[in-house]
Amino acid sequence: MAPLSIAAATALGLATSYAGMTGLCLAMDRHHDQVWGRDATPLVRRLLRLAGIVLLAGGFLLCIGAWGGAIGPVVWVGFLSAGALSLVLLLPYAPRFAGVLAALAGAASVVGGVLALG
Repeated sequence: MAPLSIAAATALGLATSYAGMTGLCLAMDRHHDQVWGRDATPLVRRLLRLAGIVLLAGGFLLCIGAWGGAIGPVVWVGFLSAGALSLVLLLPYAPRFAGVLAALAGAASVVGGVLALG
């Protein structure tokens, strides 16, 4: 794994946390209906839950790789809090934008992770 700069690791950590928290949020019918206007199918709920868990786990590994085993988990918890707070503040006022932003953040996280590995 190529070393990431702190700025790149911070941006990827925040994007990963926001996308992961949004994936877990949208796996619930109430929030899926709020964003997309319909309930999620069971398959979509499972995929969103899996994507959220994978993104959050990826963010954890990213933080461990960038900040080490002592500070990385603390940074990850901070990113989780920032991602959850952003989602909580954005979801009631711009639910569709929150969903689109999460898709972009998830895509950026995957691309950034692949580039960091390569």
